[in-house]
Formats: sequence, C-alpha cells, structure tokens
Amino acid sequence: MEQRTTVGNKLLAALPSADLDLLVPHFRKVALERDTVLARSGDPVQRIYFPLSGLVAFIMDMPSGETVATAVVGNDGAAGLLSALGPTRSPVTTAVRIAGTALQISPARFQAALRRSNPIRVVVQTLTRSLLAQFQHTAACNALHTVEARLARWLLQVHDRAEGDVLPLTQETLSEMLGVRRPTVTHVVRRLRASGAIRSNRRSFIEIDRPRLETAACECYQLMRRRIEQINSPEEMHLPDSAGPADGLRPQAPLFAKTDDVHPRTASHDGMLHRPRSH
Repeated sequence: MEQRTTVGNKLLAALPSADLDLLVPHFRKVALERDTVLARSGDPVQRIYFPLSGLVAFIMDMPSGETVATAVVGNDGAAGLLSALGPTRSPVTTAVRIAGTALQISPARFQAALRRSNPIRVVVQTLTRSLLAQFQHTAACNALHTVEARLARWLLQVHDRAEGDVLPLTQETLSEMLGVRRPTVTHVVRRLRASGAIRSNRRSFIEIDRPRLETAACECYQLMRRRIEQINSPEEMHLPDSAGPADGLRPQAPLFAKTDDVHPRTASHDGMLHRPRSH
C-alpha cells in the first residue's frame, strides 16, 4: 500500500492499516534538533515520539551530575512509549543526539488508540522488550569490556540507525555514551583511528570503517543485534487481528508528505519541544 511506504518508523509500519488509522489523525510531524531534551528524568511524560530519522538516547542521570547512556533508538523505536501504560514520570532523560524528524502524539491520544487495538499493544510490548535487551547488554558490557570495545559497539549501534558512514557525534555525546571523561574519549578515539576503524575525526563528526569497527567491538554488539532482530521479527511479534478502522479516523490525505504538514485535528496542539536545562 502507498500508506505503508510513507510511514518512516518501523514500529508504525508493522501495524495493520486499520490500526495505524487510529493514530494518524493525532500525529504531528516535528523536527528533532540535536541536544533537544524530549523528557527529563522524573518529569511527567507529555509527548510520545516516533522518530522517522535521527537518533534519541536514553540517559541515566546520577546524583553526582554524571550521565551515561543506556540505550538508543532511531526509526526502529519510540521515546516516551512507557506512558502508554498510564500516567507516569520518565525514569530516564531522553535527548536527541542526531538531528532528524519524528511523529509526535500525546499519551492520552495514544492510550485511547491502545485500548481499541491489540496490534498497537503488541508494538508497545515489542519496544519494551527491545529496550530491555539494550539495557541488559549495556550493563553487562560496561562491567566486562574495555572502553575501546564499548565505543566501537556504540558507534555500530549508531551507524545502524544513521545514514552514511559519517556520524555527527560530539565528544560530549561519546563521553555520555561511555560514562567516561572527555580525555579518555580522546585517547580511545585516537586508538580506533590508528587501527583504521575510524578513518577521520573531524570536529563533531566521526567517519567509520564498519568492517574494522566490527573487529574492534566486543561480542555484545552482535549478540544485542541478533536479539533485537529476533524480538522485532514478524514471527515473534505475531500481531493479532486488526481492531478495524474507527469512524472518522481515516486520514484524508497522503501521510506526512511535507515536513510541516499537520493534520487539521492536531493543528492547535502544542508542538514545542523541551530545551535542555543548563547544568
């Protein structure tokens, strides 16, 4: 179907058309600017985001002020989806680390669709399991493997969700991913560059050589990738029968043809994104 080819998020693309129709009228397409905070740890979740491009990181904030990334999603996932289970405060900070676009929806609107659709419920469960797999592998990797191997793993995870071999990642983002200070990042990047896994390291950009980077990474990357692919496979998702389209909820125009297109039923909604607070 044309509609299926115009949905740029893999979770949404897995939904039957009738179930997707429950959500479409309430989506708003928004820009994800780098370093924008979508939800801060401890704050109520006010928006759910389904990235179409770019990268969002889930970050643990420690009492000391230090931060460490625990998972990332691109157009294979969503941010804020746990709020679909009911009103909740975000357990982590979610922040944009590579700019892109996303479909935004309020938790209340998403919950209303969830109550009417078993396939949407399966999508929520699938993302929850996928994120849990990332959290578990990241925890094990942080405890067992070298900083160099961990950075190679993170770069491969980002590359899986980015376009091209040049990754727009700052030193601050790499430091956050690894949970180490910037001098350590500089040292590790230099070692990966010497091995050829990173071909160049311009300011805020890292060009990778994927085969060599895979050699430098620990086994966690392949284990995590296989597990997440299994979780997201049609066989394991096993989407139930569609809920059927709801009256008045079928979209009347091509899905998100332009970046600034807003469905008329959502035009008056607040589309502002939250900026990071100063530390």
